[in-house]
Amino acid sequence: MTTTPLDQQTLAGLPPALGRPAYDRPAATSGVVHLGVGGFHRSHQAVYFDRLLARGHADWGITGVGVLGVDRPLHTALRAQDGLYTLVLKDTDGSIEPTVIGSLLNLLLLEDDAAAVLAAMAAPSTHLVTMTITEGGYSTDKSTGRFRLDEGLAADLTSPVPRTAFGLLSAALRRRRDAGTPPFTVVSCDNVEGNGDLARQTLVEFTRLQEEQAADGLADWIAGEVAFPNSMVDRITPATTDDDRLRLTAETGVVDQWPVVAEPYLQWVLEDRFSDVRPPLEDVGVQLVPDVRPYELMKLRLLNASHQVMSYLGALAGHRRVDEVMADPLFAELVERYMRTEASPTLPPVPGTDLAAYRTTLLARFANSAVSDTLARNCAEGSERIATFVLPVVRAQLAAGGPCHLSVLAIAAWARYARGVDENGEPLAVVDARLDRVAPLLQQEDPLAVLTLGEVFGELADDERFRQAYSEAARLLNRLGARGAVAHLVRP
Repeated sequence: MTTTPLDQQTLAGLPPALGRPAYDRPAATSGVVHLGVGGFHRSHQAVYFDRLLARGHADWGITGVGVLGVDRPLHTALRAQDGLYTLVLKDTDGSIEPTVIGSLLNLLLLEDDAAAVLAAMAAPSTHLVTMTITEGGYSTDKSTGRFRLDEGLAADLTSPVPRTAFGLLSAALRRRRDAGTPPFTVVSCDNVEGNGDLARQTLVEFTRLQEEQAADGLADWIAGEVAFPNSMVDRITPATTDDDRLRLTAETGVVDQWPVVAEPYLQWVLEDRFSDVRPPLEDVGVQLVPDVRPYELMKLRLLNASHQVMSYLGALAGHRRVDEVMADPLFAELVERYMRTEASPTLPPVPGTDLAAYRTTLLARFANSAVSDTLARNCAEGSERIATFVLPVVRAQLAAGGPCHLSVLAIAAWARYARGVDENGEPLAVVDARLDRVAPLLQQEDPLAVLTLGEVFGELADDERFRQAYSEAARLLNRLGARGAVAHLVRP
């Protein structure tokens, strides 16, 4: 088979069966700057803007920014392909549907050219700045929900060159205000409850600290003029593998250095609040709503928290992939029971959504072996994810006097997972920014010692009902192992 490297020059000559941009890509311009280009952005937001461009909205292309040094390999690959990449949808029957996405018009790395990044954000043509900077990127104390100054933002307080997302936002908005340019809308696309509200809090509080040196009213201007709509985003997007690259080439003849693979399911719910110019996202499948909170809680507590519930317990029992866990009837029952009896009762009504049907869809999505992710990736940064996804369910159930035994068992499994070995003696990859503080607590004889990690557990460390539930969960894991503990709770 003849192979073709993917770039703008070869685009028109790609095989007819391969979807590709039908619009005049060189004539398109960027109306969006995205901070944190990775797999999820490319499988999700970039797809919606590709659809806008295809509908003739030529001013809604994307300038993608790599904020971290680890973003360099992906950006290098995408630059070599003129920003083009292949989205490979994997269906449950094993088939793939590849489509070339063209909405990433420009690619910048912050550590290479901060001036160019700021210029793009300050440009009058930029109307949205979207972000995927992970759950831990918002400088927030999880136990209180309040702003806390982390090391990166502290450095940005005095540095003339911003090195964080919020340092960039503050500097770019100052330029726009001083130039009389309307502010852009800031759209967080991270899996964080109230992600827009949190982005607003972090940016305003950070800017107030900057103004302690020379107050110029920027923080108040941001608070009054800049829109931070909350959003809910959803598409399972596992890491791209060499096998994915090889299969794409074998089936299409296209050589793509960094395709992105995803499930067919796609959802974006966004509050209809914008600072200035508003893209017609509703025309390409985005749900624009007055309040995203019900949809957001549904996804965080059913999908994201379920990943946590299944992943630590499944990994301890010897599983390594999501579809393996779901193929195990005991663990599939665990996930279904958690969603139905612990998570769903904490949710408000979700407009136009049947929660039972949504749970059934999630179980099928989790079981899709074609897009199954590794448990290790779900377990990465566990202290942050437990605090973000699972503990809100626990708090809500404690407040209502409801059940939370499965959630607490998952939390105890996280602590056991953090020791770095499963129940068969096999090593587990532990990636957690708080590991240096978690590890000494795990060495103590008292299993409750880990609850003193205040930035994760906060006031729950003093809640006697939670302490008792955690003690019991830790005892079950010690006595019965992960499988036995799960069986004890779901099949008493």
